[in-house]
Amino acid sequence: YVCSTWGNNHFKTFDGDIYQFPGICEYNFVSDCRESYPEFSVHIQRALNSNNHPEIQYILVKIKDITVYLKPKLVVVDGRIVKTPYYSSGVLIESNDIYTKIYAKLGMVLMWNQQDALMVELDNKFNNHTCGLCGDYNGIPIYNEFIRGDASYNSITYGNLQKINKPNVRCEDPDETQALPSCNGHREECERLLTSSAFADCRLRLHLETYIQACMQDKCACNGRDDSFCLCSTISEYSRQCSHAGGRPGEWRTQSFC
Repeated sequence: YVCSTWGNNHFKTFDGDIYQFPGICEYNFVSDCRESYPEFSVHIQRALNSNNHPEIQYILVKIKDITVYLKPKLVVVDGRIVKTPYYSSGVLIESNDIYTKIYAKLGMVLMWNQQDALMVELDNKFNNHTCGLCGDYNGIPIYNEFIRGDASYNSITYGNLQKINKPNVRCEDPDETQALPSCNGHREECERLLTSSAFADCRLRLHLETYIQACMQDKCACNGRDDSFCLCSTISEYSRQCSHAGGRPGEWRTQSFC
């Protein structure tokens, strides 16, 4: 099972909910939340890059007693810069110009494209034991993330709850009352892109509608600017998730598109 975040602040929980959360603080992406001795935690911080697009600035991973700090083209383990591939007590870190990957023997794989997209895969022994932006991994969408007991949360409130409070850092919480615009005008284009023949092998492997919704929100957010980030990041994610589910996406990028 996979949890991911990509592009224009999209998140997909282990249980399959897709939502948007534009926070720029440090957040708990996914952690083992058992009281006694949590086995791992993954924190992330995003910021806007020079093109005004959200990118992941750094990822902070704790695996048992090891602390790994990732930035683009940089891997720091327990405070020391290391060369990859790096292996120590059940943790393997690989990186190239495009991806950084961490394999942990305790049942976690992390993959980051050193820009906007992060994917974490967890062994099902962590079912019902996780917390953070990835949710509780109980197999039930919405419950205990966006509905807990009698309370219901919108995605911004839920995201703000995952903030890591650091005494000397100031960062504004996104406004919980902001409504997301209706983006139905973009449905046709997003459907066309995501059902192109290149993705024929993906149709039955993924829940198409959730990616169509994310694509529509991207188009809205970009106000019709022909900006490849707005269009390509969700389609890239669809392609990555399709491969991960055993599918074979065809060549969808062209000279003029993405």
